[in-house]
Amino acid sequence: MQASDRQPGIDFSLVIPCFNESESLRELYRQISAVLQRMQMSYEIIFVDDGSTDASARVIEELHRQDSRVKLIEFIRNYGKSAALAAGFRAVSGRYVVTMDSDLQDDPEEIPHLLAKLESGYDLVSGWKKVRHDPLSKRLASKVYNYFTSVFSGIRLHDFNCGLKIYRREVIASMRVYGELHRYLPVIAFRNGFRVTELPVRHHPRKYGVSKFGMARFARGAFDLMTISFLTRYKMRPLHLFGVIGFLCFLGGFFITVLLAYERLFANKYLSNRPLLFLGVLLIIVGVQFFSIGLLGEMITSLRKESDAFLVRRCIGCPDKFPGAAEDHFFAA
Repeated sequence: MQASDRQPGIDFSLVIPCFNESESLRELYRQISAVLQRMQMSYEIIFVDDGSTDASARVIEELHRQDSRVKLIEFIRNYGKSAALAAGFRAVSGRYVVTMDSDLQDDPEEIPHLLAKLESGYDLVSGWKKVRHDPLSKRLASKVYNYFTSVFSGIRLHDFNCGLKIYRREVIASMRVYGELHRYLPVIAFRNGFRVTELPVRHHPRKYGVSKFGMARFARGAFDLMTISFLTRYKMRPLHLFGVIGFLCFLGGFFITVLLAYERLFANKYLSNRPLLFLGVLLIIVGVQFFSIGLLGEMITSLRKESDAFLVRRCIGCPDKFPGAAEDHFFAA
């Protein structure tokens, strides 16, 4: 996004994904408005309806009629939180971007504290639900997930997946969010060179609806962490990864075959019953294949044009960000 796209005078853009949370949306809007008006900040609230099957879109549309600062991006179906955040990030106009969940478990009263921490010298401040009001199974799974993410990512945070975060706008402009990478936004920002920290925030018990949490998310999360590690380190230089692996395999196979050739020529040992011969040949072949994969990756990197993958049914309040969607035409991002 270019600086010229920004609406003058907007301090805060709040991006709030929602999926079947119609009961909580009005109350959440009132809480957010009260906090930001008390801060005397200009703002916009961008709700992204991720294919809800309840009245969520209708409630947000009513809020928009009451307050033009409320905007709606409605997906044609459920794409997941990452796509919802990507669409919201595309539409923001403010200097600061706040993300939060729509289930009332995140507290808007924490926004001033997050802003103060951000202004102390950071680019992204992630909330840390130090005291969580979730089932024990979810808390334990979250501890395991956060520990391994912290170890493998190189950034020490207690709560990577907290929905309540504040960003400088440059941070979200540097990130491409897809799949289920929303769990690793602090990791992406950190690897992009931004200053990342966390701040303990209040966490409330769920008031309406049911949690969308599932254990399958953690299996997918492990693969997403590998994806992030690969993309942030080797996205533009895949040969540096596959080439090193290929070189080590080729080198190992080369030394094995040289040793066996010496034994055959000078020690008169037969090789037909030596499994080591097959290992040496295999390592050489695998090494060449890894080199080939790395070279193909370099070619793809030079040609690939990235694109997001979601369809917007309509956009109320931000038609310039999704042209055509305001007239109920689908917008393929």
